[in-house]
Amino acid sequence: MATHFIADLHLQPSRPDLVAVFHRYLNGFAREAQALYILGDLFEYWIGDDGSLAEHIESVNALHTLSVSGVRVFFMRGNRDFAVGPAFARAAGLRILVDPLLIDQYGTPTLLTHGDVLCTDDIEQQKFRARYSDPAWHRRMLKLPKFVRRQIARGARARSKSNTRNLSDEIMDVNENAVREFMHQHGAMRLIHGHTHRPQVHDVDLGHARGERFVLPDWHDNQGGVLVCDETGCRQQQLS
Repeated sequence: MATHFIADLHLQPSRPDLVAVFHRYLNGFAREAQALYILGDLFEYWIGDDGSLAEHIESVNALHTLSVSGVRVFFMRGNRDFAVGPAFARAAGLRILVDPLLIDQYGTPTLLTHGDVLCTDDIEQQKFRARYSDPAWHRRMLKLPKFVRRQIARGARARSKSNTRNLSDEIMDVNENAVREFMHQHGAMRLIHGHTHRPQVHDVDLGHARGERFVLPDWHDNQGGVLVCDETGCRQQQLS
């Protein structure tokens, strides 16, 4: 059986079309997998389990149903849903992973990450990542009233969209040297990540060997995408 990888769905109540695509996937094609890895930004924003769980309960329940069916489900936090916590994990029937994580995929050392850590030329993103990765900052944020957290999340989303319009593609993409160092550091021959919304397969010159980097697609315009990996390799599968 195959392993599925997805990221950057950015689910939100105002986009029921994308939510519907996600639910069709969970109730259909996902059942063919032995495991599903969600590599961050499943949600457009998450202000904490106490403030966002009820808002996304249908998707959470759909994930739980997939897990109960026998598919192992794993979740890695992204820069939009870094506040996902244990209540979400219990309700969805999944396991939250550290970022990055090295796994063995059919004999290939495969490194998983959301991907923002590799965008070292995007200085503002790296500053934000340093904040949301700090447990002390995280705890302080979760102590704020829910309406304040929601305002902060919406403001951050607006600033992110504005910055995206003003920055070049090169700055927002991964740094190739960072990719090579990242893979060397963790002993990986394959890297799978999201965040950049630039689905592609890249060869990586590791010096001693050729590695590969798979960029997961974002979900938009009533369409999604999943990376399917098995003993023969990995391939992109479009969903609608």
